[in-house]
Amino acid sequence: MSTRTLISPAQLARPRAKVLYWTVFAVVVGGFTLAFLGPLYWLVSSGLKDAQEVIQTPPTLVPGSLAPENYTRAWEVMDLATLLFNTLYYAFGALAFQLVFDVAAAYSLSKLRPVLGKAILGLMLATLMIPATVLVVPQYLTVLDVPVIERNLLNTPWAIWLPSVTNAFNIFLLKRFFDSIPRELLDAASMDGASPTRILWSIVLPISRPILGVVSIFAVVGVWKDFLWPMLTLPDPAMQTLNVGIYSLSNGVPVNVLIAALTIASVPTLIIFLVFQRNIMSGLTAGGLKG
Repeated sequence: MSTRTLISPAQLARPRAKVLYWTVFAVVVGGFTLAFLGPLYWLVSSGLKDAQEVIQTPPTLVPGSLAPENYTRAWEVMDLATLLFNTLYYAFGALAFQLVFDVAAAYSLSKLRPVLGKAILGLMLATLMIPATVLVVPQYLTVLDVPVIERNLLNTPWAIWLPSVTNAFNIFLLKRFFDSIPRELLDAASMDGASPTRILWSIVLPISRPILGVVSIFAVVGVWKDFLWPMLTLPDPAMQTLNVGIYSLSNGVPVNVLIAALTIASVPTLIIFLVFQRNIMSGLTAGGLKG
């Protein structure tokens, strides 16, 4: 049985149709490639230019004179080593909290079936419709004076970690995957005397490695690329993340050195995507079909 496509094989076999098809294909692919890779090329190449060449009009496509020392200078002047350590500390701390609490919430909604579980899930998903900027003020006031314990969490990692736990999208992804796990498998383990916690640890989590990888990547990248929230909650320069630290130290720094610092800040997330792109796609599609 042949696959049905927009252009039939008979039409594609004609010389004129074949030329038109490959021309359109090359233009579309080339256009999208340029749209996505163009800004990255400009970022890297501008970090290799001298200060005068960066700001000249019209801009040069290829650096006239290479200045790789801009990256070394950016690393030293902006103390990127400290900022990088801070960002990694916050990112993996947020990852640990999300894996513990989001997995527990998704497992409870999927397999333990609590009372009003569907309503709770609906309310969680409804928060995705609220713009993140709308929640900044109430979240900031909460972090400024946490109810019950009456603690100020500004300039502490908790100001980054605690808000990151409430991630409705990750909970939804995890629940959808848990829903695809055959109920008979869990019932057999329950009949053997395994508790719900034991079933989660020994059966559900080993099966769920693809989706756990996706959630882990989202958690790390979410903290890495965030700017507004760390800027509000981490005013101490020694506690700031990479993005906020570069912004705070940008005064008086040449444009080419600043761009070199931004390039360095972008490299880790690009590496994460290139290394784990298969895991991201397989994890997002896993659980879509029950079998």
